[in-house]
Amino acid sequence: MTFFTKIKWILGVLLVFVLILATNLIDKDNFQRVKNSIVTIYEDRLVAVDLIFELSQLLQKKELAAATGDTDFFNTSNQRVNENIGILIEKYLTTRLTEREERVFGILQDDLATLQKLETPVPENAEVYLKEISLINEDLDELSKIQLKEGQNQMAISEEAFKNVELFTRIEIYLLIFLAIIIQVIIIYTPKKKSGGG
Repeated sequence: MTFFTKIKWILGVLLVFVLILATNLIDKDNFQRVKNSIVTIYEDRLVAVDLIFELSQLLQKKELAAATGDTDFFNTSNQRVNENIGILIEKYLTTRLTEREERVFGILQDDLATLQKLETPVPENAEVYLKEISLINEDLDELSKIQLKEGQNQMAISEEAFKNVELFTRIEIYLLIFLAIIIQVIIIYTPKKKSGGG
């Protein structure tokens, strides 16, 4: 094997190595995007939806008690319900909030604080109290819509990353076929030696 042939082999192998390394790095980046998207869907969206549901259930208890004039609820159970609401609010704050979600969540916290001020310890005006609960329910509805929209955004990111993986896999296959042909040509091709005429 001549020196020139060895160089051709080395260059061919290096070219294949660089191609495979580059596509693997791109694939790794795309898989990381998919992983992050799935983690976000679970940690920041599904958990938030569950917290919104739990908050809604606690508010229904307050709403029912106010609508029926159940003063026993406000004297005995309401304090525990408020504590549970506080725990859920703290858990919600551990999720990653979008700008819009942060704004709506701030409004929700303000509305909850207003609601608790109306409980002294029993709401004096049920109509005002129920109206405040209605505002809080609107906040929760808005937060639910945000979760759905953000979940869709994360799914779109995952789909895009998978499409990129498929595209680069195809490109990798085509390039490997092309390189295999080139390597074969390099190996088979032997320059003709000039015959000394004269």
